[in-house]
Amino acid sequence: MRVYPTFFRLAFSWMDAERAHKIGFKAIRLAHSSGAGRLLQKFTAPAASLQTQAFGLTFPSPFGLAAGFDKEGHGIEALAELGFGHVEVGTITGQAQPGNPAPRLFRLVEDRAVINRMGFNNDGAAAVAPRLKSARAALQRQHPGVRPVIGVNIGKSKVVGLEDAVSDYLISARSLAPAADYLVVNVSSPNTPGLRLLQDVETLRPLLAAVGEEADKAAGRHVPLLVKIAPDLSDEDIDDVARLALDLKLDGIIATNTTIARTGLASSPDKVEACGAGGLSGAPLKKRSLEVLARLKSVTGGALTLVSVGGVETAQDVQERLDAGATLVQGYTAFLYEGPFWAARINRLLATHPSRR
Repeated sequence: MRVYPTFFRLAFSWMDAERAHKIGFKAIRLAHSSGAGRLLQKFTAPAASLQTQAFGLTFPSPFGLAAGFDKEGHGIEALAELGFGHVEVGTITGQAQPGNPAPRLFRLVEDRAVINRMGFNNDGAAAVAPRLKSARAALQRQHPGVRPVIGVNIGKSKVVGLEDAVSDYLISARSLAPAADYLVVNVSSPNTPGLRLLQDVETLRPLLAAVGEEADKAAGRHVPLLVKIAPDLSDEDIDDVARLALDLKLDGIIATNTTIARTGLASSPDKVEACGAGGLSGAPLKKRSLEVLARLKSVTGGALTLVSVGGVETAQDVQERLDAGATLVQGYTAFLYEGPFWAARINRLLATHPSRR
């Protein structure tokens, strides 16, 4: 019997969602700093059979933590100790920014979903870069064989206009690429005004080309580059992005970000409306996320890495994405509902799949 759902209901379900997140994340980091996380690793480390190759890197598990949980690189080592094969940090912007006014994070418990309009709150690329460097060095010491992978997700600063978006992304690429195992260009959050307009292929092409060139130059090596897209794109636009990724020889696509849609929810319309604007994540995204994955797989034909995220809750969900063409799978929202041993439980069940024997 799992204890955490009861603990969540008693300790967190009544609390402001952002405050609960901060308390939970602080507890995870405390476990690491006290040494408890290292002891836990004996039970949470992924089985060797789960090692996965993607864009020239070896991941301890195909299952990782999506961007949004650790926005500023404060808990990479601690999160890796919970069994995630990779931790994607961010979204990080060229300039430090507070994000949108609170309240800005809301749970829809009946739907196992979350609505957020955080607005890329973070310390800025220059402040985050040393944390990434330190965490990467620590993971290399602790895992002399295959270590957890660090991804870095970058976005546009709110105060920067769309006409200056490329130079703003380049600030982040220059600062963060040297310590990143891979880099993600986020053009799909609904919480920065105008950002999603950058998903248009004519705008996206020069942005991705410039970021890729700058990242490799700053790091002195090839830094795998991916783009993260929204589930709200039309099928035709998804096809266009996939063809652009192939043309630019990107390393992968992450599908999908949160959605602005509010259809098919179990929560009452009044409750959903009271949450206001923002991106919806969690179980309601499952169907569309799978549809986008299938479409990308059809267009790209396995020529680049597909990372599937959106509505992932169980090991069965992860395996379904892998079977549908994803090389890597990410989760986030279910972590809030399932607790700290969620990744370890998924890894344990994945290792029993017939394909792993």
